[in-house]
Amino acid sequence: MKVNRVAVTGLGAMCGLGNNLDTVWKNAIAGKSGITTIPDIDPEKYPVQFAGRVKDFEISENLLNKKEWARFDTFIHYALHSADEAIKQSGLLEADYPKEMIGSIIGTGLGGFPSIENTVRIYDEKGPRRVGPFFIPSFIPNMATGKISMLYNFRGINYAASSACASAGHAISAAANEIMLGRQDAIITGGSEAVISGLTISGFNSMKALSRWNDRPQEASRPFDTDRNGFVIGDGAGILVLENYDKAKARGATIYAELVGHASTADAYHITAPHPEGEGTVPCMLQSLKYAGIAAEQIDYINAHGTSTPAGDIAETNAIKAAFKEHAYKLDVSSTKSMTGHLLGAAGGLESVFCVMALKEGVMPPTINLQNQDEACDLNYVPNTAKKKDIQYALNNSFGFGGTNSTLIFKKGS
Repeated sequence: MKVNRVAVTGLGAMCGLGNNLDTVWKNAIAGKSGITTIPDIDPEKYPVQFAGRVKDFEISENLLNKKEWARFDTFIHYALHSADEAIKQSGLLEADYPKEMIGSIIGTGLGGFPSIENTVRIYDEKGPRRVGPFFIPSFIPNMATGKISMLYNFRGINYAASSACASAGHAISAAANEIMLGRQDAIITGGSEAVISGLTISGFNSMKALSRWNDRPQEASRPFDTDRNGFVIGDGAGILVLENYDKAKARGATIYAELVGHASTADAYHITAPHPEGEGTVPCMLQSLKYAGIAAEQIDYINAHGTSTPAGDIAETNAIKAAFKEHAYKLDVSSTKSMTGHLLGAAGGLESVFCVMALKEGVMPPTINLQNQDEACDLNYVPNTAKKKDIQYALNNSFGFGGTNSTLIFKKGS
C-alpha cells in the first residue's frame, strides 16, 4: 500500500510572545519573555501570581460574532484565530479538494476549564436554574474542531485529542496518519489551551509543580538551570495545516516542512513524574527515527519538552543521551518554554511551529534564563541567544501526566 508523504503548508501561532506567527517568531528569536504578572490577582490567596498569558487579544467578528464569542471558552477563540491564520497562509481554501477530504484534529489538555469553574461558581451562588443553555457546548474539547469545520465547510474527520501535555503532539500524529493512509487530503491540527485561572493555578501549585518567583516572573522559567524550581503555566495555540505532499506540490503550495516521523509511547511508571532514565521517552524518540527512516545522527535540532522542573529536565536530558548516544553532544537542544511558559495541551502544537520555522529560517530559538547550567543537564541548550544553523531535521518532544509521550520529526521543506 502506498504511504503518502505529509507536507506542512500553513502555520498559525499565538502565546505570551504575540498574537500571530510573525510576532511570536520574531520575539522568540530575540529571546524575549512572554511571562508577566496576572492582573488583579489577589496575592493573599494565590502564592503564584504570573503566567505566560496571551495579551490584548479579541477574536475577529469574521470568526465569532459578538453574540457568539461569550458562548465559547477562550481556548476555542485561540484555536479559531490560529487556524484561520494557518489556513490563509496555506492557500487551502483555493485547493480543489473535496470538502469531505479536509478535516481537523486539535489537541487540548483541559478544554474549557475556566468556563466550568465560572459556571460552578454561578451554580453554587445562584442555583441550577442560572446555568446557561450554552454551558456544555462552551467547554467541550471537540468544539474547537467543530467550529473550524462549520466556518470553512470542512466535512472530513473532526475530533479532539486530549492526553495532558502530549495532546497537540498526538493530534498532529493522528492527522499525519490520516493523510499517509489517503483517508484525508488535508487536516488542520495542533493544539489550543486557555487555562490560566485561579483553580488551575491552585491545583498545580498544590502539587508543588509551579515556580513561585513572583518578584521576577520573566526569569522564572529557566529550563536546565540549577535554579529552576517549577514550570510557568502559559496559554495560546499552535496550529499547522498538513496536506498530502504530492497534491500540495501539484497545486503550487509552499512546502514549509515535511512531517516524516512520529511516535507515541507510555512510561508505565507514575501518574505525574517522568521515568528518570526515560524508559518510555527513549523508545518514543527511537521509534520516530525508525518511522522517518533516518539515522539519529541526521537530527540537527530538538525542541525539548523542557518544562523547567527539577526532575523533568534531567529525565529528558538522560533520555536524549540514551537515544542519541555520542550525537547527543553534537546536536542542539532548546526549550522555548523558557519564553512562552508551558502551554500544557497546546505545547506540542506551538513547539512544532517553532521547529518548522527553525527549519525554514535556519535559526534555532534559544533557551533563555540559562545562567548556571545544571551539571546533570550537559547538552547544548542554545543558551540565551538564538543560533544560526542550516537545519535539515528537527525533533519535538511532548510528555504528559499519565506517562504519555509524543515525538515528532520534521524535515526541511523542498
